[in-house]
Amino acid sequence: MGVLIGAARALAAVNGALSVLGLWLGAACVALMVVFILAQVWYRYVIGAALPWSEEAARFLMLWMVGLMAPTAYRRGGFVAIDMLVAAMPKPLAALLQIVLLGVSTVVLVVAFRIGLSELSGLGARFATSALWYPSGLFPLEWAKVPRGWMMMSFHLCVSLLLLVNAELILRALARLGGAGDRLPAIREEVALAGAE
Repeated sequence: MGVLIGAARALAAVNGALSVLGLWLGAACVALMVVFILAQVWYRYVIGAALPWSEEAARFLMLWMVGLMAPTAYRRGGFVAIDMLVAAMPKPLAALLQIVLLGVSTVVLVVAFRIGLSELSGLGARFATSALWYPSGLFPLEWAKVPRGWMMMSFHLCVSLLLLVNAELILRALARLGGAGDRLPAIREEVALAGAE
């Protein structure tokens, strides 16, 4: 049980740090998204000349915001769930059911991971966005279109982080099943440090 607790604590520390980082980066994505959308409204309706890039940039940031924040929501139990059955069960049986369900989640996430890899290396990732540009060289300053693979990378990162969280949740459920769940740190502690509460 000591090895299980040690692994769970290590994974909890990694996921905790990644959760805080993901929350801050996701919040930055939301802030930029709001700025870009407001700029588009201003330019389109006040000045009368719409920006060609703002909608695509907002969509790009929305994908990254979800990719960065979804693992934290999953870890904290923030997704929609029907838990009446689990709440009505004895604790050992509920922990066993949770392990089975997390095993099913693992299979789904592994399939999604493979899809993400194929998207990053496939034909779609080789195309570029229509209106987003980035500086591709400093001297002389050159500009290139943002590859679509950068958007698809948000999905792959999200699934990778969800797999880490899923592994931690499985270890936590195994510890609860063995009667040592109280020896693990609470999940909400490190997220409160990010100012998310």
